[in-house]
Amino acid sequence: MSRTELGLVWFRRDLRLDDNPAWAAATSACASVLALFVLDPQLLASAGPYRSRQLVANLRALDADLFERGGGRLHVRRGVPSVVLADVASEFRVETAYWNADVTPYAAERDRRVREALATPVETFHGTLVHQPGSIVTAKGSTSRVFTPFFKAWRSAEFDPWPEPGEAAPLDQPGEALPVLDAPPPLPEGEAEATRRLESFLDRVDRYDEDHDRLDLDGTSGLSVDLKFGTISPRTIVDAVGDGSRGRTAFVRQIAWRDWYAHLLVELPQLPTHAMRARYEAIPWRNDDDEIDAWRRGHTGYPVIDAAMRQLQQTGWMHNRARLLCGSFLVKNLLVDWRIGERHFRRLLVDGDVPQNVGNWQWVAGIGPDAAAYNRIFNPILQSRKFDPDGTFIRRWVPELARCNRDTIHAPWEAASEGLFAPDTGTYPAPIVDLAASRRRAIEAYAAVSDTGEPM
Repeated sequence: MSRTELGLVWFRRDLRLDDNPAWAAATSACASVLALFVLDPQLLASAGPYRSRQLVANLRALDADLFERGGGRLHVRRGVPSVVLADVASEFRVETAYWNADVTPYAAERDRRVREALATPVETFHGTLVHQPGSIVTAKGSTSRVFTPFFKAWRSAEFDPWPEPGEAAPLDQPGEALPVLDAPPPLPEGEAEATRRLESFLDRVDRYDEDHDRLDLDGTSGLSVDLKFGTISPRTIVDAVGDGSRGRTAFVRQIAWRDWYAHLLVELPQLPTHAMRARYEAIPWRNDDDEIDAWRRGHTGYPVIDAAMRQLQQTGWMHNRARLLCGSFLVKNLLVDWRIGERHFRRLLVDGDVPQNVGNWQWVAGIGPDAAAYNRIFNPILQSRKFDPDGTFIRRWVPELARCNRDTIHAPWEAASEGLFAPDTGTYPAPIVDLAASRRRAIEAYAAVSDTGEPM
């Protein structure tokens, strides 16, 4: 085989063959393609058990899809990406390398090192986003720090054309073995299952605007994991959903938020470690270890918070409304540095994604782009009664409260003498903090630094 016949596609968080611009470009330009995935020890070490299992399962599904399409295999190597790609490109005499770019600071530095190590040309795309970073900008040429004008421009922008796929055959070169799964993945894996989840959501999407905040209903898309791993394209989702109802428009707006946070991270790579509104770096966080531990374990005494945190611990997933409530409780009511919560979520969430996780934590902390005002603090009792009115969600994850009625389950300490606790599960803890007092404390802490410093 001559050097000009083979291209390499480096799969990362785009584990699909359809609507994948890097794969399409390679298969249309080359006679054969080597499909590569690098098991990067640094990334594997930072992923919790749920994301690791989902990754391995999705890789197995991609390997099967490659075999079905042309008898090829996913070539797996373990090691530092810059070393691995240079070795593979030399070994197989690769002419051109293709991949879909990512937006995190780690990915940017990793990809720079890979480019330097390769002696072959590289072609990159943005196959994980609807619009590539830098394409939706203000008159000053930067990404808007306010979402609404970004969304207006995002919604009216045409898709940049992606390459059409070709007929190149994937090589039958499996490389190293994938890790053995120690438990089933959180979700059925692969591109076909992602498509089935999208099709299922299309039966419910018209009620998305009404149901998506309910903790006790199946009102969300269930596609966040697929978007994280790229088992489905965000453009495929947007095309399928459209804007034919209020629910559909509301959901597409959420996809735009996803793009927005990614675009901002490209411009502001310091966001994972620094508040966008620099004045809030001076907040005197309390960071009480016992309270942080109670929050992580789901033993705060506030049922909706504890249900959500236990769900995260046991499944690697949490409803978006619950993420906002748990984030607000940690940062505002416990006055804990938002970065502690962000790291905890990022490790455990199966859909843990740096730009989305950082963006949402900065938003709920009131320190980031288009963020909620610092005096907006979610009341977990009121939110629980609104979005889990019968306590169905709480009962599932906090069995100590299974015998509570719908009135007392949201604040069981108010009726502690009425036999609320199931005899086989023990008692439920008292609240670790007073909501009113902690709210005042947070507002005072934020107000004390609100007039210093400048935003990024």
